[in-house]
Amino acid sequence: MSRGTRGLVKAAVLAVLAPLALAACGGGGDTPRFVDGTTGGAPSASAEASPSAGPQPAAFAFSITPGANAKNLPVSSEIGVKLEGGEVTSVTLAEAGGAKVSGTMRDDGTAWVPSSPLKYGKTYTATVTAAKDGGTATKTTTFTTMGEPGSRVGTGLYLFDGKTYGVAMPVVVEFSPGIAKKDRAAVQKRMFVSTDPPQPGAWHWVSSGTQAYYRAPEYWQPGTKITTRIALGGHPMGNGRYGDTDRKATAKIGERFEMKVSNKTKKMTVLKNGQVVKTLPVSLGKKSTPSASGTMVVMEKKEQTVFDTTNDPNPSDRYRVDIAFAQRLTWSGQYIHAAPWSVPQQGRTNVSHGCLNVSTENARWLFSQTKIGDPVTVTGTEEKLSPGNGWTAWNMSWKEFIKGSALPVTQ
Repeated sequence: MSRGTRGLVKAAVLAVLAPLALAACGGGGDTPRFVDGTTGGAPSASAEASPSAGPQPAAFAFSITPGANAKNLPVSSEIGVKLEGGEVTSVTLAEAGGAKVSGTMRDDGTAWVPSSPLKYGKTYTATVTAAKDGGTATKTTTFTTMGEPGSRVGTGLYLFDGKTYGVAMPVVVEFSPGIAKKDRAAVQKRMFVSTDPPQPGAWHWVSSGTQAYYRAPEYWQPGTKITTRIALGGHPMGNGRYGDTDRKATAKIGERFEMKVSNKTKKMTVLKNGQVVKTLPVSLGKKSTPSASGTMVVMEKKEQTVFDTTNDPNPSDRYRVDIAFAQRLTWSGQYIHAAPWSVPQQGRTNVSHGCLNVSTENARWLFSQTKIGDPVTVTGTEEKLSPGNGWTAWNMSWKEFIKGSALPVTQ
């Protein structure tokens, strides 16, 4: 029922993530990938040749950023490196009078990224050593970060640390206010995701810029570990605003559990790991309040709740009723839930306000089986699922999805 129910699900992970390894999730090419920037090691004293060591490698030049004595830099600043034909062997960054800062090199070697935001109003010194053709060279720069900003963008991460999700769970990041198109590429570069085992992936922005989804070309493999760092604390977000904080989560993908609903048959087919385990009669939205067709994701689960639409402008859609075993599918209020009052109609006719009605027994069983992130596909109704009405990352082809990335994606 309850097309008018519009409560929002909010889940924000507010900690700072340690260095990430952006594996195949960056395989789409839309975001940079982290690798261990320490494997080359610092050059040892033995690398210095004695007078009898023969011809020495030619000196080489490279450059780093920020520039010397740069001031008022964001606390998300990275140590950029421009080097042709060589590799960075070590980077150290330390606060004046303070401890060293940990970090990792981007996979393409263009920058070293601190593992947490720098401090506001502090001076830092970075030292970068690079190797090329058997020789080494070192560069040093000192810079100062800005004071605390007065205007911030609120962010949220719809992923809880240590939780297990369904195979269709996208990484969902929320922005308030939304990010303008011209600023999305710079923001997306600071949104890191890795998967184990590696799977390609890409970001997609909803048109308003208030949310971005990360997914793979196909559903995640069961057992996948997803690690994400939304490294936006103090990062410029456009219009003079800066990100509120870094956010992180490491979660696991559970077994493949899918629900497929046909309006034609008024049946829900339930599959586990590709095998049909149960078929349930359902009643969908009546003609005046149809259920949406499309691929949705279980966003929230409530064993008991109240659907209250007494403020709906349409008198015929006003009601207040206790609901059991409710599973949210859209922001506009489409749920799967127990509806003992419509059992005679389930499997025969549509009588709901847009929800997927099942018996209490079937609703209880489904509730015990599902996870946040399990996919639900509805077909054959009069209405199509609108982009952004829920976690609609899977309601489009991969080709369509990657068009929403702010950075190029290698297909």
